[in-house]
Amino acid sequence: MSLTKIIAIAGKPGLYEILGQTKGGFITSSLINGKKSPVKNTQNVSVLSDIGIYTHETEIPLGQVLLSIHEKFNGNESLSHKAPNHELTALFGEILPEYDEERVYVSNIKKVIQWYNILIKNEFDFKTIKEDLEKLEEAQNEA
Repeated sequence: MSLTKIIAIAGKPGLYEILGQTKGGFITSSLINGKKSPVKNTQNVSVLSDIGIYTHETEIPLGQVLLSIHEKFNGNESLSHKAPNHELTALFGEILPEYDEERVYVSNIKKVIQWYNILIKNEFDFKTIKEDLEKLEEAQNEA
């Protein structure tokens, strides 16, 4: 499993793994409860590998931010996404000091922390993020 196969679906809690395609969408499995469900092409979904976090200079791939959290907590769960806002923003400031406070809202930080904890609970292999980021860097260097 890599971030290219994990999605967030607008209006639905948690994260979902893409299992396969159908004629009008795809089949997913919830990373929270394991239930399988169809997702239509008309639903608003975000692939985690395509998400970026705003900094003052550029956008940092979500995978890179998740790796930073993983390193900070030595592969364990981070604090809860329900922690007080000042604790969440302080944590995010440690993980990504250059994040743009005007464009990255507390709700975004809560999602990132929640997603990280879901991935940890599902024993996600964070080495796949490093591999994906290296491939992305190689493709950008060739262009």
